Amino acid sequence: MLQIPFIRENKEVTLAALRKKHVANAEATVEQLLSLDSQRRDTQKELDDTLARSNAMAKEIGGLMKAGKKEEAEAAKAETANLKVRAKELGDTLTSLEEQVYTLLVTLPNLPHSSVPEGRTADDNEVVLEHGDKPQLPEGAKPHWELIGQFGPNGSAIIDFELGNKITGAGFPVYRGKGARIQRALINFFLQQASEAGYLEIQPPIVINEASGFGTGQLPDKEGQMYFATEDKLYLIPTAEVPITNLYRDVIVAETDLPIKNAGYTPCFRREAGSWGAHVRGLNRLHQFDKVEIVRVEKPENSYAALEEMSQYVQGLLQALELPYRVLRLCGGDMGFASALTYDMEVWSAGQGRWLEVSSVSNFETFQANRLKLRYKEDRAGKTQLLHTLNGSALALPRILAAILENNQFITDEGKLAIRIPKVLVPYCGFEVLE
Repeated sequence: MLQIPFIRENKEVTLAALRKKHVANAEATVEQLLSLDSQRRDTQKELDDTLARSNAMAKEIGGLMKAGKKEEAEAAKAETANLKVRAKELGDTLTSLEEQVYTLLVTLPNLPHSSVPEGRTADDNEVVLEHGDKPQLPEGAKPHWELIGQFGPNGSAIIDFELGNKITGAGFPVYRGKGARIQRALINFFLQQASEAGYLEIQPPIVINEASGFGTGQLPDKEGQMYFATEDKLYLIPTAEVPITNLYRDVIVAETDLPIKNAGYTPCFRREAGSWGAHVRGLNRLHQFDKVEIVRVEKPENSYAALEEMSQYVQGLLQALELPYRVLRLCGGDMGFASALTYDMEVWSAGQGRWLEVSSVSNFETFQANRLKLRYKEDRAGKTQLLHTLNGSALALPRILAAILENNQFITDEGKLAIRIPKVLVPYCGFEVLE
């Protein structure tokens, strides 16, 4: 959530940043917000003055009574009563104005960092770097949704979309045999790498309350994309970012405890309402998927160095998996609601001939921390101030698995199509080849 003093003191900067994110009716919203805030401050001042006058009059009444000035004392009592009525009216007005300011404020997204490029769609994102050579596939190579049907027990599928559809619905696949073992191998590999990089492993709940969804910016922005358990008013998490970051809601962190580095594996649930087309085939877009997330809490002056470190860390995972990838800096129009700067990592999917997003690494600056009331106390000055929060996918499994299956196809000496497993995963899954 943005802070009113910043908007008030930096109106044009705020408007320019909101225009970069292509926020509809930004000017009207900011004008209305500042007008309500001005009324709020005027009301607060009048309320403070009224209460001060009322308190002063109350003290005067006793003195007047002692001095025998009963008539003046009665007049003072009447004025005090009127002041109390006025104070109640002003208090009610102040509460209403504060609620109106808050309601408008939570609709505004985070302001983008100065390095965020202009643009409206994913086509306008900036390619920061590209790493690795795109594999040359053998004749007869296939996309992963065709490959998965021939490597299970007795020629069955290692990932069964039809069975998942039977049990639940579209977008909920069943992983079987070696398909399930590769999933487990990826999760264990990602968690082990995170641990070695200094991240504390967390196993959080996979359902959250409304306060947690608000704290990280999913609510009220993305309620339509989240599964909701109506009876208990709980949401299934779209990412481990939400419960892990909310560990620090309403917390004042000691400066000596910074930085905070956490990692967690969870299943993730997204309704993906409105998604359709060839790009959602197979593992490309699911309603339930597995992901390892890294979350950091940093002092403001260190957060952008931490963001670069997180980007390098995720790239290291992709290099270890021998996947060609590229890094994008998202443009203003393609950024998330809460993000100030986001890097997307995409892997090359040889079987589909396209790039697939597998990670987003973002700095939210104080946007989430303000909602969470997440602060730290400076050891020297003793002041409290908001922290910066960051997170990143490290990594999301479905498209990683799709790229591994597609990019590592080869023809055996017997003329059969097979898939090589990346070397770093072999100790975790126990086999080197799918055939």
